[in-house]
Amino acid sequence: MKILIFYASYGGGHINAAKSINEYLKNNYKSIDVELIDCMKYVNKTIEKMTTKAYNGMAKKVPWAWGRIYSDSQKGPLAHITSRSNKILAIKLLKLLREKNPDLIISTHPFGSQMCSYLKRKKKISAKIATIMTDFAPHDQWLVGSDFTDYYFVAHDKMKKYLIKKGISKQKVFATGIPLSSRFLQPHDKEKILKELNLKPEKKTILFFGGGEFGLGKTRTVEIFESFVSYCTDMQIIAIAGKNEKMKTAFEKIVSKYNRKDSVIVFEYTSQVPEFMSVSDLVVTKPGGLTTTESLASNLPMIVINPIPGQEEENAEFLEKNGIAIWIKKDDNVIEILENLFSHPDKLESMKENTKKLAKLHSTKDICNILLEN
Repeated sequence: MKILIFYASYGGGHINAAKSINEYLKNNYKSIDVELIDCMKYVNKTIEKMTTKAYNGMAKKVPWAWGRIYSDSQKGPLAHITSRSNKILAIKLLKLLREKNPDLIISTHPFGSQMCSYLKRKKKISAKIATIMTDFAPHDQWLVGSDFTDYYFVAHDKMKKYLIKKGISKQKVFATGIPLSSRFLQPHDKEKILKELNLKPEKKTILFFGGGEFGLGKTRTVEIFESFVSYCTDMQIIAIAGKNEKMKTAFEKIVSKYNRKDSVIVFEYTSQVPEFMSVSDLVVTKPGGLTTTESLASNLPMIVINPIPGQEEENAEFLEKNGIAIWIKKDDNVIEILENLFSHPDKLESMKENTKKLAKLHSTKDICNILLEN
């Protein structure tokens, strides 16, 4: 059996979901031939470079513009332009599909799904198509070509109901959760990890993600970080600036200002997210689909900051509504929010309990089992 996994480099969630599926299939189904491909880079490197640069630039400098595009691409002229351009690009993709001749195509980005469903509608390919939606709120671009898509995998039951309401057969839709790296299922030695970080096991630990290389809402992020450092004096903080040297420097200045070097550690980048989540009691982060999935799997209550308008704002609303997260908005008083949260220990415990209702620990395994047993 030949399987192609398509992703596109617009944000890390699509890539990591694809990598998790690829890893699980290769480790558990030795007889299957699996290949991971950036479908946009394949069909047109120039367009892929321009569009990923545009996405990254808008997300960083004018997030409201991305929010507008995200909203408009569900309906009206932009929705048709997007679909039409993907039909043109699909012709290029057909060369690859004829060469590889897959039995199954798994896509973690709507562009891949759209191109493949178009080719299937035109009877150019016969492979089964599976779409994995990598956010906690639906967007209709994922549903273009749904008549020729065989499987939809979504984050939760509410999304499943939305797709069924849109006319997609319930036999096609599975609320498995977003694919998760196997590293989040492994046991971690909390005491050992904290010791290596020179942190104390008896203290509460906050994991603070600064927004990474985008530097989203940098000024506001630094303000929020300072509120945590100044207020949470009886807690310890692991802060990740994420390939953003300026943010790392700003964080370090705040740590020095409040003399917190013994209990606040700042990293520019880390590959130890599963380990750091395993020792934490709360995560402060943008609500991307990937980080949200990882936080839920780690049973971590969330404080949401700087969501990109569009899918991340919808994720933030969903998480807040389900009692898992507190969304710190632009003009909110951060200290007041922290006082309200930490003066009621039962609130943090309640948020932690709520994560269990949405956590899908075996999402990757369940997706692969469904695809290979049908």
